This record gives sequence, C-alpha cells and structure tokens, in this order.
Amino acid sequence: MEEMVKVYLYGKQYEVPASLTIMEAMEYAGYQLVRGCGCRNGFCGACATIYRIAGDRELKACLACSTKVEDNMYVATLPFFPLVKEVYDINEVKPTQQIMMQLYPEIYSCVGCNACTKACTQSLNVMQYIAYAQRGEYEKCAEESFDCVMCGVCSSRCPAGISHPQVAMLARRLNGKYIAPKSEHLYQRVQEVNEGVFEKLIEDLMGKPLEEIQELYNHREIEK
Repeated sequence: MEEMVKVYLYGKQYEVPASLTIMEAMEYAGYQLVRGCGCRNGFCGACATIYRIAGDRELKACLACSTKVEDNMYVATLPFFPLVKEVYDINEVKPTQQIMMQLYPEIYSCVGCNACTKACTQSLNVMQYIAYAQRGEYEKCAEESFDCVMCGVCSSRCPAGISHPQVAMLARRLNGKYIAPKSEHLYQRVQEVNEGVFEKLIEDLMGKPLEEIQELYNHREIEK
C-alpha cells in the first residue's frame, strides 16, 4: 500500500498519497481545478502556493504543480496576486532609464532586503534583475528574469511594494522590440503561415491520433 501523509487544504484535513504534488493532492481530495493554472487550461504561475509544516514557524512559497506534499503540511493557494500593471504602448516607449522611472518608480525604493529572491518559486535572482532595471540594463534584466512565471509571490514579500514580474515583463518587451537582434527566419515563417503554406500539414496532423502526435513531438527536429 502506498504511503499516505496528512495535509491540510484550506484548513481541512485530508490523507493523500505521499507521491503526489500539492496540485495532484488537491484533485485527489476532490477539488476541481478547471481554470487558472497553466497545466489546467490556464496560465503558468497561477498555482502559487504558501504553506507551513506543523511545528515549523517558517512560511514557505512554491508552485503547487511542482512541489510534493509533506506530512502535516498546511496549504493555501494564491491564484491571483494584485500586481501593479501600468498601461503603455510598446511602440511608443523606448529602452531608456527614464521609461522605468516613469512607469515603475517604486523600484528605486528597493531596500535590498532580498526577500523577493528568497520567496521566488523559480529560484530566480529577483533583486538582481530589479537592479538591472534600475540601471536601464534591459537585456540583462530580460535574461535574468526569463523564467519568471509571474506568480507574484516575490511582490507579496516586498516592503517597497514593487511589482517585480511586471517590471521584468516591460524589460523583456523592450529587449525584444529594440535591443535583441531580429530573427529573420521567424519573420519568414510567419509570412509562410499567413500565406497558408502549412494548412495541409496542419490538417493532416489534426487527423492523427494523440499517441502519434506525442511521438512526433518527442522526436521532432530541433534547430540549433
């Protein structure tokens, strides 16, 4: 028989297999995750979770899809965190230090506590990419924040009220629009798609059974 552990989901006790992730444990306990989470027809980062192990004072953060349950784990999810999202037209803004000062001036109130980095569910160096953003080094900020899934846990721990994921998103957009070299083969492929070059191929693919599609995907040719 599989080992079972005791977990508390939203304050209610359940016994679940020890091999499950938090997300799987929630479904095992009867919760139906039908929207929000990326692996459940939503967006990645929506399963941000905070938990505490009984007897341990430390409050921890993670993603429910990739963290296994532990015995006596108390769990609460954060499906949405109210980040500050400024409105701008990427075609109007430019990759200058002034644009970050204008849109997200709170980043210059960073006290260097590193709470954002410690809380990050992806183990990113969040404080470092904010420092890059402060200096207008958007290429470095984009690279450092590339794996951010915008769960918002970093911002929930920030005493300066910085919306780190939105700062990172602006940096990546500025980098992609103005700094990174243009991908000529991408433009060519988009043109081919618009011209209908791949319509027959897509129709043939959609008619194949799921197992064959998975096999084709797993053995696809990947450009270097």
